[in-house]
Amino acid sequence: MSEKVCGCGCGGDRAAQFADLAPTLEKYAKVPGSLITILQKAQDIYGYLSPDAINYIAEETGIKPAKIYGVATFYAQFRLEPIGKNLIMLCKGTACHVNGADMIEEAITEHLNIGDGETTEDGIFTLNNVACLGCCSLAPVMMVRSAEGDETYGNLTKDSVKEILDEIKGKAEVTA
Repeated sequence: MSEKVCGCGCGGDRAAQFADLAPTLEKYAKVPGSLITILQKAQDIYGYLSPDAINYIAEETGIKPAKIYGVATFYAQFRLEPIGKNLIMLCKGTACHVNGADMIEEAITEHLNIGDGETTEDGIFTLNNVACLGCCSLAPVMMVRSAEGDETYGNLTKDSVKEILDEIKGKAEVTA
């Protein structure tokens, strides 16, 4: 592993900054075809793929940063920006679509002043539309991922989704 100084201004070295990723890099850095595995682990650890993380992975694997960015932007699972404390995954599958997912998205968008892929200014929520959550009998449905785990909310209405978001925001503000 390299001991290059980090470019983030923290004064630390990159190896220390990315120490949690070291076991994954030791295992996969030289294994052809393992870039996605490395990126998934980095995102699991840090929440998103920062420019510093991408550059560090490039140094450790010998893969050009442009190729890593190409992979990270091709697959929807990867994020290049930090997400909010609560990730709202709104199902846009067929059953949810037919039962009003667009109306629910509109309510979320108006209530939080964010669109798909955006994060609220206070960092509490990020909205992501997803293809399917596999909860068709609860349509329209959303899942909210937080540090406490995943919570699924079904049979949503414009009013119920706003109440749910207000409740989550209230809890987030109390713990902040």
